Amino acid sequence: MAGFEFHSRRVHPALRPYVAEVTGYAYPGEPPALHRGLPSQYLTLVITLDEPLGLAWPGAPVARYDTVVGGLHSTAVHISQSPNRSGLQLALRPAAARALLGLPPGELASTVVELDDVLGNSARTLGDRLRAAPTWVDRFDLVERVLLEHWSDEPAPETRAELGWAWRRLRETAGAVGVEDLATEVGWSRRHLTDRFTNEYGLGPKVAGRVMRFERAVGRLRRDPTLRLADLSADLGYADQAHLTREWNTIAGCSPRQWIAEEVFPNVQDEPGGVGAESEHEHDRHDHREEDRRRRLADAGLP
Repeated sequence: MAGFEFHSRRVHPALRPYVAEVTGYAYPGEPPALHRGLPSQYLTLVITLDEPLGLAWPGAPVARYDTVVGGLHSTAVHISQSPNRSGLQLALRPAAARALLGLPPGELASTVVELDDVLGNSARTLGDRLRAAPTWVDRFDLVERVLLEHWSDEPAPETRAELGWAWRRLRETAGAVGVEDLATEVGWSRRHLTDRFTNEYGLGPKVAGRVMRFERAVGRLRRDPTLRLADLSADLGYADQAHLTREWNTIAGCSPRQWIAEEVFPNVQDEPGGVGAESEHEHDRHDHREEDRRRRLADAGLP
């Protein structure tokens, strides 16, 4: 998102099977009117450092949270009417739900809840302690300490190796493996796999596969927003560009081009100039950068 400042560090070794990424964010100005929280293979944990975070599912009213955890979902959540400018965000693997939060990931699917509803008193004080912490390093230390206190490495009896295998296969192939083939690989019937998978993760294997393919497309467009959608569609196994666009409208609530215009290209900004008057050489560089930016926008079919 344009204008945001981000901080991160490597996750604690004991937490890496459960936490993919810990990121601190800060925004110096007015937050964007709307940001789409796109579906992915991760659960999301956000702890605000100032004002509450405003979240809403499409068509639902905005609710505000100080510390929030959200499960796997197949449609974008809207971050809007949100005065929040800074906080910490964690990308949690599904295994983190049982190991760190004490409940199966399916119980959090397609919903968001206050973290203290899950972790109790330790979560209630965490926000205050994080706000008082003087540096991002101190904040990361605090979050990791709380998660390690709640860490249970005992395998849950409800979790089967077959489910973990199915999840990894979908993730590794970006949803390219079919449910029938997946069921054959784990030695279950299609119906049994679908029922058990949905009960554990909150999304069926077919829906999870769609989300993972969409997530792969999002990553590709973030890295290269001028990528031709027809090429992207072919690379990821969509029937055609129209199929890709329909999936984006269903999952993100907008077309790929609208998402690029709103949330990717605003980040393409000129390098900050030096103090004082701009030299002729710097002015030429600025013109070339602006020309290149306009060319990429035109190539992508954007104004």
